[in-house]
Amino acid sequence: MKIANKNIILTGAASGIGRALLDQLAAYPARILVVDVNIDALQAAVDAQANKPAQIRAFQANLMEQAGVDAVFEEALHWMGTVDLFIANAGFAYYEALAAADWSHIERIFQLNTFSPIYTAQRMRDLNEGRPYHMVIQASAMAKFNLPGYALYGATKSALDRFAEVYRYELPDHAHLTLVYPIATRTNFFKTANDGTPIPWPTQTPETVAKAMIRGIEQDQDQVYPSRFFRVGWIVAQVIPQLKTIYQRWQNVSFQRWINTPK
Repeated sequence: MKIANKNIILTGAASGIGRALLDQLAAYPARILVVDVNIDALQAAVDAQANKPAQIRAFQANLMEQAGVDAVFEEALHWMGTVDLFIANAGFAYYEALAAADWSHIERIFQLNTFSPIYTAQRMRDLNEGRPYHMVIQASAMAKFNLPGYALYGATKSALDRFAEVYRYELPDHAHLTLVYPIATRTNFFKTANDGTPIPWPTQTPETVAKAMIRGIEQDQDQVYPSRFFRVGWIVAQVIPQLKTIYQRWQNVSFQRWINTPK
């Protein structure tokens, strides 16, 4: 899908990959509804695009709730009339050792990371019956290759991966679904996951991810791997699965050190 002159929704746009993506999307003549729960940071991100071709509007919503997602569509349709491209970027992680059973703790991360983008994909199909559209979901390299400390986060992303794998068979020819699999990205993501969270190696910048996403959208790619190193490593790990175990054990050293460090 060509981005120019399209009506776009971008969630999680106030910081990190979402902010980097907004910086690049704003260079196109398009209308972009940007969404985040942090309205002050979101408006600052919008204000920074003042001299670029895109028309951009900020909208605050809690995407953990169906009502929040529905409100985003209502605002978008009121302003733009249609939605050609939806980029479901919002999400968060826990870095933790799972302890006492806690239903709400599990539910919270699945609501935003999994339920919300799947529901959005269904809404986009309902909205665009008979017309081309593109749905992009931010997954993670951990959807393919999870790490100690990210049991729940990896589960939310793996669920998206399995969903997309077969949901594509249900989509009409005019619809495209793209999943993005970034590796550890140098943002505040890990601070949000937990205090003092060790950052897995290797890493990349949010700008690198954003460029790969735009290229993937314009080329109608099913999967976007911003890190070539990860893509090659993942293929090799399918042939030599012991490499995956070795890497996970290496990361577990950092995880155990973090667990045993007084907080």
